[in-house]
Amino acid sequence: MANQPITSEQVINNLVEEATSSHIDVIQTVIASLEQDNSAMVSQTDSNYLWKFKYGSVEVFVQLSGLTDEDTIAVWAKVLNLPTKNDAGLMRKLLEMNWTNTFEACFGIDKEQVVVLSSRTLAELSPGEISRIITIVATIADDNDEALQAEFGAA
Repeated sequence: MANQPITSEQVINNLVEEATSSHIDVIQTVIASLEQDNSAMVSQTDSNYLWKFKYGSVEVFVQLSGLTDEDTIAVWAKVLNLPTKNDAGLMRKLLEMNWTNTFEACFGIDKEQVVVLSSRTLAELSPGEISRIITIVATIADDNDEALQAEFGAA
């Protein structure tokens, strides 16, 4: 069996394939370690991946907008529906929590829902960072959803 020289194009293609599949593999491994009740689901289009899984009392979503360095990973989980019985008090509390308790995540509003979210580009994204942002969002959402619902509840 003779050794065939490998072209630089083949090396680059192999590296790109390994890097892009590793983001997906890391996300799936992290979700498998966190999800409960075999709740993990995935949806995939040509360039977009979306996972959903249950963590404690919240549903967590992880989205890859594509697989290039310019694409993003976004992680979010809903903690409370809007409006609440005290929107002004809730906004103050969320801003204070954004300053002191959320690490690389933050509270935000999406479609009349308070969410915990984090996102960043895939450029130089390490497996540890993927694990960290998924874990942070899931944990902060699960640790705060019931307390926020009890304190502020629906209007």
